[in-house]
Amino acid sequence: MSVSTAAIDPSVCAPLPVLGQDVTVPLVTGGEVTYAALDYAASAPALQRVWDDVAAYAPYYGSVHRGAGYLSQLSTDLFENSRRTVAEFLGCRAEDQVVFTRSTTDSLSLLAAAIPANCQVFVYETEHHASLLPWRDAQVTYLNAPRTPGQAVESLERALADRDPYGPALVCVTGASNVTGELWPVKELAAAAHAHGARIVLDAAQLAPHHPVDIAELDVDWVAFSGHKLYAPFGSGVLAGRADWLQAAEPYLAGGGASRKVARRADGGVDVDWHTTAARHEAGSPNVIGVYSIASACKALTEAGFDSLVAREQELVGRVREGLAEVPEVQVLSLFGDDAPRVGVISFVVRGWNSSHFAAALSAEYGIGVRDGLFCAHPLVRTLLGSDPQDPGECGAPEAEPGERSLNAIRVSFGAGTPDEHIERFLRAVTELVREGAQWKYRTEDGRCVPDRGTAAQI
Repeated sequence: MSVSTAAIDPSVCAPLPVLGQDVTVPLVTGGEVTYAALDYAASAPALQRVWDDVAAYAPYYGSVHRGAGYLSQLSTDLFENSRRTVAEFLGCRAEDQVVFTRSTTDSLSLLAAAIPANCQVFVYETEHHASLLPWRDAQVTYLNAPRTPGQAVESLERALADRDPYGPALVCVTGASNVTGELWPVKELAAAAHAHGARIVLDAAQLAPHHPVDIAELDVDWVAFSGHKLYAPFGSGVLAGRADWLQAAEPYLAGGGASRKVARRADGGVDVDWHTTAARHEAGSPNVIGVYSIASACKALTEAGFDSLVAREQELVGRVREGLAEVPEVQVLSLFGDDAPRVGVISFVVRGWNSSHFAAALSAEYGIGVRDGLFCAHPLVRTLLGSDPQDPGECGAPEAEPGERSLNAIRVSFGAGTPDEHIERFLRAVTELVREGAQWKYRTEDGRCVPDRGTAAQI
């Protein structure tokens, strides 16, 4: 998969309006500054369009599928129309199902619960924990981190060639790394999987907010993503794709909505006839507002023109990478190399700095929000840092005092709502911190690096 910016002028695409773009935050050095949200890979700010759509619907909120009243019927129509909107956004095939979940993690755990007995699962060690960990009841083969897209395809083909050719198999792979932002060769991996009789699920949590995802064009069997990374709050996610494994599996949750008919037996037991539609795995009262917010975000991104959004983001990616390259102490982390296409997710370390200390200084002294840690991708970050797999280090928690080397990294991430000024401020801050040092002293408190209130650095 590649990103093309040909014949598109990024300057014609302005940032999309998002909530919080005028929020000010205090600086430890005094005064306030407009907050620069550069942690989109964790949770992107909500699009203003999404918030407005939800606010307009909120007075009409009602129960879904089981109410005879007007508001219930309206909410049911909105819920099912949202399903169709998401299906169109993902380029779903006619026979595909769209199941609403709580998140990407929930979506992949649902699929893990639905895979057939004796299914072999193949997953790269480079995956986010949401993709790496749910397969505990299956026979799992963990593939080493590839160093080129071609190597990723080759290692998968070798592993699949050695498997039992008659049993079910599933490949799980990310579309864009949540650590490096690099795009993976999804279409080629799907072709390799299918050539060996396996299926493939795409973790699109970091891909869908930055790049069009088309199930049919990529020829993947399932796609999973989260609303909160797609500029849609309220805790909803999506699992979309083939229906057969989902229809054959026991419901993910047993309860109302998943059951079509329940009857007592003569022996005192209960017989249940479960739905075969997406409702089979959507028991309980659904998160209608969360689902509607995802559909609204899908419409907003489509109407804004994904090609233009991609082009502008690529211009920002280039600007960040060029700016960081001018600071010799900064090492950008990469699996596939400098020329690999990527989305707006970049991780790096700074020589002579504890990563948590650096991130804390960006926040406290410049009003810039980034992420530090292992990004819920511990094996990948340790591989990129060249550390031993058994070395200490936790997601988001430093293992060293300010100024000491840490086993963590710093991640800056951005997207459709990022103003140019936030990027410029970030690059200026990185340069100043490296060349001049922090203006404040910091200490570790409850596993986080925080400013030592009232104690400025002696510079």
